[in-house]
Amino acid sequence: MARRRRDAVLRRGLRHIRRAVTEQPRMFALALLGSALYGGMTVASAWVIGEITSRVLLPAFDEGATTGAALTLAAVAILGVAVLKIVGILGRRLFAGVMSYRLQAEYRRRVTGQYLRLPLSWHQRHPTGQLLSNANSDVEAAWFFVAPLPFACGALVMIAITGVALVLTDPLLAVVGLVVFPLVFLANIVYSQVMSPRMQRAQQLRAEVSEIAHESFDAALVVKTLGREGTETDRFGERAEQLRDGLIAVGRVRGLFDPMMEALPSLGTLAVLLIGAGRVADGAADAGELVSIAYLFTLLALPIRAIGWVLADLPRALAGFDRVTPVLEATGETRYGQDAAPVTAGGAGVALRGAGFTFAGGTRPTVTDVTFDVPAGRTVAVVGPTGSGKSTLAGLLVRLVDPADGTVLLDGIDLRRLREGEVSTQAAFVAQSAFLFDDTVRDNITLGGPYDDEQVWTALRVAAADEFVAALPEGLDTRVGERGASLSGGQRQRLALARAVVRRPRLLVLDDATSAVDPSVEARILDALRASERPATVVVVAYRQATIALADEVVWFAEGRAVARGTHAQLLEDVPGYAELVRAYSQAEVAA
Repeated sequence: MARRRRDAVLRRGLRHIRRAVTEQPRMFALALLGSALYGGMTVASAWVIGEITSRVLLPAFDEGATTGAALTLAAVAILGVAVLKIVGILGRRLFAGVMSYRLQAEYRRRVTGQYLRLPLSWHQRHPTGQLLSNANSDVEAAWFFVAPLPFACGALVMIAITGVALVLTDPLLAVVGLVVFPLVFLANIVYSQVMSPRMQRAQQLRAEVSEIAHESFDAALVVKTLGREGTETDRFGERAEQLRDGLIAVGRVRGLFDPMMEALPSLGTLAVLLIGAGRVADGAADAGELVSIAYLFTLLALPIRAIGWVLADLPRALAGFDRVTPVLEATGETRYGQDAAPVTAGGAGVALRGAGFTFAGGTRPTVTDVTFDVPAGRTVAVVGPTGSGKSTLAGLLVRLVDPADGTVLLDGIDLRRLREGEVSTQAAFVAQSAFLFDDTVRDNITLGGPYDDEQVWTALRVAAADEFVAALPEGLDTRVGERGASLSGGQRQRLALARAVVRRPRLLVLDDATSAVDPSVEARILDALRASERPATVVVVAYRQATIALADEVVWFAEGRAVARGTHAQLLEDVPGYAELVRAYSQAEVAA
């Protein structure tokens, strides 16, 4: 069993190395060329020193003098080998670094691209801290071993060349020295087996620490106002201590492995010197040859450690890649058709036909068999008790989620048949919790889109936000802070609404998106939407009687179904549940 696990780790490690090479073949080839040049010059330097010892130094000691030409030739040979070795080192490090960072950048793009493709239901099942760890530390860990990889491959070439040279020079000393290399690989196989579970645990704990930290930062208001600083500190500290212990366990294993890898080449050199000195004394070997072989083994110490670096980093790389792979292989991404949305003026007609949806892991449908039409240019309010499925309905209308049953139609076309990007050009969604970036007002509204300041101010006027934005210290250039921390809740909602309006959508879906503004301001916003240059079809999830009364029609939603529809006055008279809910909200507003 243990042997199978060792073989599995080794096979997976070799596959991961092959993956890195096949994805960046050019950079790897250039880095390997530099490493091979370094390895060749390392062997050459040992040969040059041996030749200088035999042809220049020993004769000089015997004769008491040497020639300037001999010394010059020796210096040129040493300098030439050194320069070529430097070129090899620079090439190896430069291209290996480029290869490593390109792989990291490519996989970060793949992971974040997959995040954008996957539906919200997938994101809701995965903590934000884990997703951040996947895109950052896990990707970095997966390709960290690439930097020493060309050096290690070059070292294998150098070891092969050295082995041939040693056998040709002195077969006995070659056998004595080369016995080190099987020991190196055996040590690395054992190390990988021991290290793998420890590295997987450490990577998981990194994600959990990131998750707790992110959650605590996001919930700073709750933590502060409820005096839970100590509890959150203890929660974070407990997991951080587990991470510390996990990293210490990793360090202990590596602390045993690294000195062993340092010692093995030195032991090989020592064995060569001990046996070689006896052979020189017996006349079976030449002193220059012994110096050359011993020096070569000394130079091989660093390349052998490079092999150790790669094999030592492979468990961490496999742990990181194992955490990234489920993201890249996740299914359920939104699929698109080939149809284009109709290019027409005015609002869009939207309809649901038997639409149903159940969240993953849910025991009952959130929305069931919903069928109703919203004619182009109309304003429809969706009203219902908490948990009745109103927000899910809103998500269906803009394809944040796809119905498990039935269809959602935009101007008669199933949303799933539209090309990628078509829905977002036709429809805009504004949620109750308005998210703003730590950027200027202008950039929060345009999001890099091709909108000039006149269009931005027009959108701000529709959202009843132009007055407070004009009063800001730098107007449109005012930074709003992280998540819009410098603004009130109502101001954030109005900027989020302006962000949607500036795109001039044909369908505007507001999921209780004006809950934090005054009723009079809300009325101004809805009136402005109707009177705008390009009036949109508006579906608003609402609870205020003032908002509902402004709608052309109201849909009463209960237990995931569209139970009734009509004007506000009609539903007040005909639907007791609707009347009770609306009056309860009205009384709460009066009391407030």
